[in-house]
Order: sequence, then C-alpha cells, then structure tokens
Amino acid sequence: MKTLIPVSSMIYSLLLLSALGLFSACGKNDNPQAEPPVDTTHYAKAQVWLTKGDKTVLFSKQNGLNILTSVAPKWPTITVDTSFRFQEIEGYGAALTGSSAYLFNRVLTPNARQSLIENLFTPDSGIGLSYLRLTIGASDFSLSDFTYDDVEPGQTDFNLQNFSLSQDTLDVVPILKEILKVAPNIRLLGSPWSPPAWMKTNGSLKGGRLKQECYPVYARYFVKYIQSMQTNGIRIDAITPQNEPLYATASYPCMLMEAAHQKELIRDHLGPAFQQYGLDVKIIVYDHNWDRPDYPIEILNDQETRKYVAGSAFHAYAGDVSTMSFVHQAHPDKAIYFTEISGGDWATNFSDNLLWNMKNILIGTANNWSKNALFWNLALDENHGPKNNGCSNCRGVVTITSQGQIYKNEEYYSLAHFSKFIRPEAVRILSRIAQQLMNIDAVAFQNIDSSKVLIVANYSDTYKTFTVIQNQKSFNYSIAPKSVATLIW
Repeated sequence: MKTLIPVSSMIYSLLLLSALGLFSACGKNDNPQAEPPVDTTHYAKAQVWLTKGDKTVLFSKQNGLNILTSVAPKWPTITVDTSFRFQEIEGYGAALTGSSAYLFNRVLTPNARQSLIENLFTPDSGIGLSYLRLTIGASDFSLSDFTYDDVEPGQTDFNLQNFSLSQDTLDVVPILKEILKVAPNIRLLGSPWSPPAWMKTNGSLKGGRLKQECYPVYARYFVKYIQSMQTNGIRIDAITPQNEPLYATASYPCMLMEAAHQKELIRDHLGPAFQQYGLDVKIIVYDHNWDRPDYPIEILNDQETRKYVAGSAFHAYAGDVSTMSFVHQAHPDKAIYFTEISGGDWATNFSDNLLWNMKNILIGTANNWSKNALFWNLALDENHGPKNNGCSNCRGVVTITSQGQIYKNEEYYSLAHFSKFIRPEAVRILSRIAQQLMNIDAVAFQNIDSSKVLIVANYSDTYKTFTVIQNQKSFNYSIAPKSVATLIW
C-alpha cells in the first residue's frame, strides 16, 4: 500500500531533481555504477541484509550505509515517518504441524535439532521466528486422523472423560518445549480441523457440521485443550474456532461452519466459557481466504459476539490482500491476522516466489493491517510429507530429508527479512515511496528499542537507487534487481 506524496511536495521535488540534472539521461537512477555522492557528515551506519532473486546472495549482511545529517536527497526518496503509527506486530512464523514436529523429533539428531531450533527461533544467531500456529487435533499434515476425545462409533463423551493430548505428546509437545527454551515468549495459535466425530452431524472427522446440542461441549473441549497445554508448560495465546470453515473434503479432517454458526458458538458458548474459566486467550474468527470478507464482518457486526472477538484471520489461496484493509475499515477496533499460505512445486522459481511472498504475504499483509504473517508447514520432507491425504506437493519453510539433511527454502528467506528484525510489539510506521521509484515496494516499523526497520522489494529487472529520509537523517542505497533488502538503523 503506497502513500502518495502531496502534489505541492511532488512539484518541489521534481523541480529540485530537474535542477540537479537527474532527468538528463533515461534510467540514470537504475545504474549500479552510479554511486551516490559521499558526505562525510555522518554519525552512524544503517545495517543492510540482502537476498537476491538469482540466489547469489541469500539473506546476507552487507556493508553498512553512512547515515547523513541534514543532507538534501540526491535520489528519489523513501520517507519514513515515526509520527504515523499503525498496528502493533505480534510476530512472524509458520505452523508446527504434526508432520513438522515428527521431522524435528524423529528424523533429526539431537544436535541437528538443537541447531535448527536455534537458527529458526533466536534473533541474534538465527532468524527469530516469534509466532507458531498449532493444529488442535489432526490436520492434512498429521501422521493419522485423530482428535483429543475419540470414542467408538455410536458412543459419546459429553463429560470429556476421555480427553487426552496423548497424540500431541509424541512429537508436538516435546518440540514445543525445546522451542520454548530458546524462545520463551513465542506466541501460539491453535486451530482445529475437526471436532470429535461424535459431535458432528455426519459422525465423521471429514465434512459435516457441529451438532446443535454439541455447541456447549465443544466450547469445553477448547477449554480442556488450553488447560492441558498449560499443564505441559505451553501457553496458548489465541485460537480460531475452525480452520477454513467454508471448505469440505472427503480426504482429511475438516468441518463446515457458516458465519451464523460460528457467531452462535462464540457468543453463546465459547466466549462465556473462556470467561468462566478465566482464560486470557484471544478468539480470532474466520481463518479462511481473502475472498469472503462478509464472513468476519457478519460476526463482528453482532454487538454481543464482538465482545469476545479479538480479530479476523485470513489465508491467501483466493482473493486479494486488500480484503484485510476492507475488513479493518469496517471494524477498525478489531485486529487483522494472516495465518496460512504454502509454497509448493507448482511454483519453483525462487525469484518469483520470493517477490510474490513480499508483495502479498509480508509487505502486503503488513501494509493491510496484519499483526502477523504465518506460512503453513514449518518443515516437510523431500516427498512433501509426511502428509495425511492433503496437499501432494506443498513445500515447508525448511526441508528436512529422510536422511536428516536440512534445506532452507524461499519461505525461510522471505520470513527472515521480517522476523529477525521486526520484534514483537514493534509498530508499523509510515513509509512513503516517491512516484519515480517504479516497481518498488516497502514497509517500515519501529521496535520498542526505537530502532527502525525498512524492508524494500525491487520487482524490476534493473537496479534502483534511492534516499531514505527519516527526520533529519538520510542514507542512500542501490537495491539489486529482483531482490529484497532489510535496512535497520
């Protein structure tokens, strides 16, 4: 989302640039050999981390940039303004699915596992992932179909006497405990694919709807999950009532839940249950694609239901990222989240994937009010699994082969440009891109330590040279074609 400069300012800038002779040669600003003028009046350096689409540079620290004082810009500008403050950031990460946890826990050696966890979750020596999504029960990336209260066909368990996290204690819980040792404040979001079959109209984990008489017990099921995880030293920060509530398949656990039904579940059962048991856990609605903003808006329009709702969550398999701003404008007091997208073998060009992720999932969601951005599987193997009848060619943030080799994918490098430097409680601030900077995208943040972070994506085939201005500070940078740079000062 680019904010245009006022016309008066634009005219002044054009006159200044004309006087400096910058329009005398077409494409002069894109010349990588044309180094910005050197001013020795500087007092610090801005850090630069770069990833090139041609993979010659992969999230690598570059030479620092002199920060100048009171210097007139010599290049088209990106202006960063800390006085314009937008959403607070909660974190960046992916989903620790059952499949991902299995690879961490049973394929990697202890030393390799510890090294990878430190690389993924520590900001100093690694990329500092700060948010994970968990599946409440099985998903399409689990080792089997299950919930936490499965009984024999024809039986029920309204008292939840059979409730158990036993399946999660095999891989998910042990890996979470290891992650928490290096990232104790990581946020965790839980999303169910299906309630127990006995709660559903079709008696199956696949498809169907929640029985009307099971709304109260399903609310207590969420309570038991949160409490049981807490008993294991794992705090759940938020839940969604249903993953992709408008999608049903016969292949893996799922359930249809229309907006009216989700509204009823939250208003009459889930919200009151969380209050009754003193659970400080966010309820986030929808958790599906950008193409149906009417779903979260219908829920949030209900004055009773919205009291229990923290915000809305979105996926990117359909629709446009601008939907998130549309929902924000309808209910600006409720948060926006982005909770799922997967890369895969349907798109194998590293450069295209890197830049698509920037335009849509990272820069795109941030500029459209999202407080986070999560990819799907944190890890998959070389065969896109283990999978539970789900996506046949999905790609994890990292690949862990059956032999224990680890490969970092474009999703890893995309996340790294954000997660390492934009820490929880950072706030998005204004970034204004001059009109002359075609095919450039950017977003800016201020951390609680007052450091500023600017992520710039160059979608063009040529170098782009620009001046970053923030108050009385400025610095110059030339970003390579088809590349992403994170600038920190």
